Amino acid sequence: MDTLLGKGREAVDLIVDPESFAQDKVGATTFGDPTFGPGAVVGEAKLDGELVTVIASDAEAFNEKFPVVYSGIIGMEEGYKMAQAVYATLAADADKRLADKRAIVLIVDTPGNGPGKVEEIFGMNKATGAYQLALAEARLAGHPIVAMVIGRAISGAFLCHGLQADRILSLDAKFQTMIHVMPITSVSRIIKKDIETLEELAKSNPVFAAGPSFFHQLGGVEELVSEIPAMRAAIIKHVDEIRRAKAAGLDVVGPRGRGKLGVERGGRKVRPHVLERLNAEFAAVQARFRPQAN
Repeated sequence: MDTLLGKGREAVDLIVDPESFAQDKVGATTFGDPTFGPGAVVGEAKLDGELVTVIASDAEAFNEKFPVVYSGIIGMEEGYKMAQAVYATLAADADKRLADKRAIVLIVDTPGNGPGKVEEIFGMNKATGAYQLALAEARLAGHPIVAMVIGRAISGAFLCHGLQADRILSLDAKFQTMIHVMPITSVSRIIKKDIETLEELAKSNPVFAAGPSFFHQLGGVEELVSEIPAMRAAIIKHVDEIRRAKAAGLDVVGPRGRGKLGVERGGRKVRPHVLERLNAEFAAVQARFRPQAN
């Protein structure tokens, strides 16, 4: 197999223990309506003998109610369904010790969100926001969350389905994986720079470039996985590392940890100076906005 692009459902079986995936069931919650968010694959499985929640995008599904939701796009219903799977996980493990809270494995292959007019009116932003919030709550509650990029990780869909994870892994670019927040054409329109200039910058500056290797340099990807069969072992390893880090109370996982990685890898050289300046400016004015004691 030379690529997993568009094969999110197949990737589930390549990662979890054989024949262990129970689709549309998480804890006490059953997702019984196949027409609701069909592009979202959710369920429970065993990974190295331990129970995990799995959330993926199915590029072969099509949501007939929302014509722009196809090919792995995360639409409004998909966002809510994914959020429900996370909250079902939180409820199932609410009384468990930190060490026993199940991991959540995100299998990422999405070209973006599907904001058609109907979705925008109904509240597409609320659906993706609900999913981001759910993952953040699960991460802070102690659930190890690992995102595995197997194909596309694009724009706002990657923001809600990936970037809230404790660790992000990605298959090498030779498997046609693609990671970017915004294409150069859009960057050009926003910052008023011509595309030729940005393409030249992208050859050496990871901020303007796309792809897993550049995101690795920025700290946005913790590990590049060189072969498809190696995904399973890499995810198991990172789940174990996340558990130990959380048990020790270390702040080295999640979005903050990736910012630090970017500095260490040379992709975010200015970040510490920006943070220092922001903190200094906030300290200078915070007294004006802090509630006064009576």
